[in-house]
Parts: sequence; C-alpha cells; structure tokens
Amino acid sequence: MADESTRSTACTGSSLLQPVSEMTNLPLDQVNFVVCQLCALISAFWFRIFLHPSKTSPFIRHVVATVLGLYFALFCFGWYALHFLLQSGLTYGIMILTGVEHMHKYCLVVALSYLSLCQITRVYVFDYGMYSADFTGPMMVITQKITSLAFEIHDGMARKEEHLTAGQKILAIRRMPSLLEYFSYNCNFMGILAGPTCSYNDYIAFIEGEPRRHRELEADKQSKSRLRQDEPSPNVEVVRKVATSFFCLLVFLSVCKVFPVERNIDADFIANTPFYAQVVYLYLSMLTTRPKYYFVWTLADAINNAAGFGFNGYDSNGAPRWDLISNLRILNIEFATSFKVFLDNWNIQTVQWLKRVCYERCPYHPTAATFILSAMWHGAYPGYYLTFLTGIVVTLAARAVRHKVRPHFLHSAAHKLLYDVITWAATQIAICYTVVPFVLLSVGPSLKFYRSWYFSLHIICILLAVVMPVKPRHLRLKEQQKSCSQDPDLKLLEAADTTYSHKEKTS
Repeated sequence: MADESTRSTACTGSSLLQPVSEMTNLPLDQVNFVVCQLCALISAFWFRIFLHPSKTSPFIRHVVATVLGLYFALFCFGWYALHFLLQSGLTYGIMILTGVEHMHKYCLVVALSYLSLCQITRVYVFDYGMYSADFTGPMMVITQKITSLAFEIHDGMARKEEHLTAGQKILAIRRMPSLLEYFSYNCNFMGILAGPTCSYNDYIAFIEGEPRRHRELEADKQSKSRLRQDEPSPNVEVVRKVATSFFCLLVFLSVCKVFPVERNIDADFIANTPFYAQVVYLYLSMLTTRPKYYFVWTLADAINNAAGFGFNGYDSNGAPRWDLISNLRILNIEFATSFKVFLDNWNIQTVQWLKRVCYERCPYHPTAATFILSAMWHGAYPGYYLTFLTGIVVTLAARAVRHKVRPHFLHSAAHKLLYDVITWAATQIAICYTVVPFVLLSVGPSLKFYRSWYFSLHIICILLAVVMPVKPRHLRLKEQQKSCSQDPDLKLLEAADTTYSHKEKTS
C-alpha cells in the first residue's frame, strides 16, 4: 500500500490541493490540472499587460514563459515533468548534430519513440485504463512541436523555394532556433498542459510582438499598418471562450454518467433493446463524451488568447479573429455532414500537424499512413488502433460518396437539404461507431461492440470504396495540372472551385 501511495503521489504531482480533491470527489491530478490552467489564464493576462513586447525584450518573455510552464508542469506531474525537458533536449541535440538534410526524419523517429515508450510504460506499468490527466498528454503536444519544427527547418534550410507549397513557404524556418527559443516554444506556460500545438514562426512572431508578420501578403499591407496602429484586444473573445468551456464542463459533469458508453456492450442491453434504440443510445453516449474535450481545448485557446497569442487578422466585417490556434469548432462538429468536415473541425491543430508532417509528404497511400501515425501518436491502448484502422475505411467510403453521389444533389436547394440531413445522420453514426474502441480502450470490449453490430459499417464502407473508387490524391492532382496546362481556361475553373471549397470549409 505504501508503494502504491508513493507512486500515485509521484504521478499526480503536488498534494497541496488534496482537500479540494476530497471535497469535490474528483481525482487529484484533475484538480491540479484545472487549477493550473486557471492560474495560467491569470498569468496570461499579466504576461500580456506587464510583459508586453513594447515594454520588455523577447529574451525576458521567453524566460518567463518557460519558467512558468515548467512550474505548472512540476505542480501537475511531479518529477515526471522532467521527461518534457529530456525529450526536448535529446531532439535539439539531434537537430544540431545531424544537419538539416535528414534531421526531420531522425527527430520524428526519436520523438515518437520516446513518447511511445512513456505511453507503454504508463499503460502497462501503471493502472491500465487510467483515463485522467497524465504526463504523456503534454508530451503528445511537445512531440508535435518537435517534429513540426524539424520539418519546417528542413523546408527552410535544405529545400529549394520552388519545391515548397504555399503553406510550407509561410512556415519554413530560415535559421536554427536558440536553445532558449526552443524550450520556450515547447514548454511555455500557455500550452504546456493542454496545447494546442502551433507553428514555430507564429510563436516567435507573438513573442517578438509582430503577429502574422510572416503571413502578411503584399495586398495586406494596409491591414498590417492597421494592426500596428491598433492592436486588437482579446478580452471579449477570452470571456466568451472561458464561459463556453465551463458550460461544457457543467454539461459533461451533468450527463456523462447518464449515458455510459459501456452500456453499448452490455449483454442485456444488446439482447433486449431494438436496434434503432441501440443506434440512438450509441449517438447519445458518444455525444456526452465530447464536452470534456470542448472544455479542455476551449480553455487552452482562451489562455493563449489572453496572453495575446492567436490573432489571425480581421474578418470581412473588420472584426478581429482569434482562431489562429483554435483546436475545434463546436457547431461545425455537431452539425457535420461528412466525415471530412467532422475531422477538419475536431482537434484542428493535430489534423494540421498530421497533414503537414505526413499526408502532404507521403508519396503512397497518404490516408492510411496518416491514420497509422495518428494511432501511434495517441498511445498504446489497442482501442486507439482499432479506431484509426476503422477510420481508414470510413474515410475512403465518405470520400467516394462525396465525389460520386453528392454532385447529383446539388441541382436544387431541396435536394441539397435532403442530402445534408441524410449525410448528417450517417456521419454522426459513423463517427460514433468508429470512436467506440477509442473510449473502451481494450480489444475485447471493442470487438464485442462491433460483433453486436455485425461489423455492418465496416462491410458497408468497404463495399462503397470498392464500388465507387476514387483515384489517389496525387494522381488527381497530376490530372488537374495536366488539364490546366492543356487548357488555360480550366485554370479559372480550378481557382473558382478552390475558392468555393474554402468558403464551404470556413462557413
């Protein structure tokens, strides 16, 4: 018993808030996490007001952000927070010693391996199924930052400009970060506990007081001048996000025990409940798991905004946007009409990381490679791999429907509405079906659930992907480029289609 108590204290960090944990009947590590995030929110306001770039140097801002971040990490996770420094220090050494030509590959392998080793230790040495705050959560974000930085340095210092995409040109890093800049980027107090990840260029621009400097185009010089003259205040946006996050927390605490996910695999429930009722219950049980993510990610976004980080220019009405590093769009998630729209609005920064590190660079089967990387990054629970392997076939089927079926419903508003209603229901059920193993964690319960559904969605998705095949992305891009080169008028159509797709995605 003494060993277990010692291990628990080491895992959860400070025991200062033990009375609060006992009073609220919440695990100590979760109490530590929420209190540290609230302290980070207060610190963020102080950081923006008293350590504004106009009042102090980037060096001081880097030091304060790093020291505060490490303190919060030690408070939450105890000496396990040293893994954050070890992982970051090890990969920085690789960046310095191996050179820019291959450092991105080495850093990806080493950072992901270090993370996986810690996750395996946590799962199989500590309590299996312990689904609360743990030290590997921040390491997942640090792994994203390390690998993103390595690829962006490789793009900026080892590749020719003409070989980069437009996005890679914006994020490319032209000089090696100093050790302080590197640790500040990885371990700053705004994002060390819950992220979200961000690009190194965005973070350094924020620290030096020139947000979006590397994103500004020639046509935006007027708005750039406006930004310098009138720096927008994030206060209204911070209040809105904090209110949203705690509303989501209240919803989660109120309903999470009403619709337990485990009931989906209860033998009596399966035997005595009509299938349509099982479908409805599946939707409701998975719906009630999402507010906890909404709480964590929205509060994390508010902390960054309170510090002045996250400004993303102005919208068409001239109002400031604070969504540069936002991690989700709640309404777009709940009303998503396709698997892609759901994924594009859920854990946005992780999706962007997977896209930049894997999907855009993998020459063959980028969808499968991206889902496998995502599963490895998430952790060692077998349920994660079942979820992401299922996600591959669901994505292929959803892509087939979108390319082959959707165009037939765009001729009238009524048909489009009918299509949206059907695809909304199908998307929500497909998401729930896919994510059940992610929540159940183990292979046995997950397969029990899929067997109770006769693997029906797996079979349907495979049939759709086979019957309505869609050419791989790289082949479609080659065909588009070839068509445009043969007929210049098609460039205008391609540009119009790109504009429409962007509007549809952001609406």
